[in-house]
Amino acid sequence: MASFFLGVDLGSSKTHALVSNGEGAVLGIGRSGPGNHEVVGYDGFQQNLKLAVQQALDAAGIKIEMINGAGFGVSGYDWDFERPAILNVINTLALNAPIEVVNDAVPGIVAAARDGWGLAVVSGTGCNCWGRDYTHSRLGHVTGGGTTFGEGAGASEIVARSIHQVAYQYTRRGPETLLSHLYMQLTGSSNLEELLSGLAMGSIHISPSAAPLVFKAAEAGDEVALNLLDWAGNELGELANAVIRQLSFEALTFDVVLVGSFFNGGDRLINPMRIKIHSLAPGANLVRLKQPPAIGAVLMGMEKSGVKITALIRENLKKVNQL
Repeated sequence: MASFFLGVDLGSSKTHALVSNGEGAVLGIGRSGPGNHEVVGYDGFQQNLKLAVQQALDAAGIKIEMINGAGFGVSGYDWDFERPAILNVINTLALNAPIEVVNDAVPGIVAAARDGWGLAVVSGTGCNCWGRDYTHSRLGHVTGGGTTFGEGAGASEIVARSIHQVAYQYTRRGPETLLSHLYMQLTGSSNLEELLSGLAMGSIHISPSAAPLVFKAAEAGDEVALNLLDWAGNELGELANAVIRQLSFEALTFDVVLVGSFFNGGDRLINPMRIKIHSLAPGANLVRLKQPPAIGAVLMGMEKSGVKITALIRENLKKVNQL
């Protein structure tokens, strides 16, 4: 009898679902809106989960009761107390199969790291870090609480810190920076006072989407921007090192999977991160996530049902390059 597996990546901006057979061939894909309960509530989580899963099932031509194992990566799932409410939503799918439910960073590890264990450092609008040990049974993580808990090195944090530097230029507390000119261009401000007064009074806003301007200034040799990227890389390295200590990875050889748009900035961010991680774990190997995280969720569903993950299964799943 044929076997079928479901993987779902529930993110803060979208939900992706995959259905594969036992050889890893993808049979159906589903897409819908955000699945993070902190963004859309548990009702929105349920609605978008069901929509994406049903699309994937319809494309595969199977019913939910035919699924043999399923994995779910859920954005915003950071604390154990959230598990019952998250399971209540997933149970509305009426699956009759073993399931694995984790934070949405973990499937990135399973998808991209050798043998499906290691670390994932996530940096987009915000940042996070999770780890999975070689037994596939232990997880480690930082809180995901951002600047509240001193965990800040995503686009939100670096833009906020860059605005501090622009203000320092204005008050002569710090040096001149190209960022002042770039932010005046971005907002249509004629001078620094207009820019800063508008930010202070709320008539001007600079969103995390402005983070590429920090990289642009760094490429032009701006010392302030270069220091900001060095700070961010070190902060991301510290997040990784915290999880490395939790899981006792210091002496091991393992992959650190880089997840999120912030890493598109390249080596000026990644190199200081690599140096920080290697100061604690010289065997760490940094790799970019190139596969859709839903692949990792499918693999977790397979593992949960007792399937031995082979190289062929991984290669077949990787044929889905984009969702």
